[in-house]
Amino acid sequence: MRLFAAVLPPPEALAELGRAVDQLGAGGGLRWTERAGWHLTLAFYGDVPDATVPDLEDRLARAAHRTEAFELALRGGGHFGGRALWAGVDGDVAGVKRLAERAEAAGRKAGLPGEHRRYRPHLTLARSRDTADFGTYVTALDGFAGTPWTVGELALVRSNLPVSGVPGERPRYEKVGGWELSGTR
Repeated sequence: MRLFAAVLPPPEALAELGRAVDQLGAGGGLRWTERAGWHLTLAFYGDVPDATVPDLEDRLARAAHRTEAFELALRGGGHFGGRALWAGVDGDVAGVKRLAERAEAAGRKAGLPGEHRRYRPHLTLARSRDTADFGTYVTALDGFAGTPWTVGELALVRSNLPVSGVPGERPRYEKVGGWELSGTR
């Protein structure tokens, strides 16, 4: 099962971002991500053996219970090279980074390889197969500042990759677990 840990923004925050994205125009040869799947990835685990899932879930539950709820807002945008356009976050960025570190550690302790990259919280909006110039989009997103919300849950999400071979088909995401951030030891 292909899994990752994530923060799932509330529908109101996603609707605000959706209105900003609508103003961007959906051209430029980009593959825009499905709004129903918008999320902030904390840790990517890849293909996880079924036998490992219970241990991973236990460790994610402990990570969530050690983490206090925090405030975030979607804000602005940026890009990773010419390959991905994203919306950024504002608010308790240290809090989301701490949760990402704990989610990554939960995977390592469950025996899963980690990505071991410097974490940059973001929500991917579009991708490009070729190198794209995202400058116009990033400039348009500069003024976007969403309403803050409280992150109160760590989610485990399954990524269902396209299998039909139909051009333009995108991955579907399914929440398979969630743990309240309680800030207790």
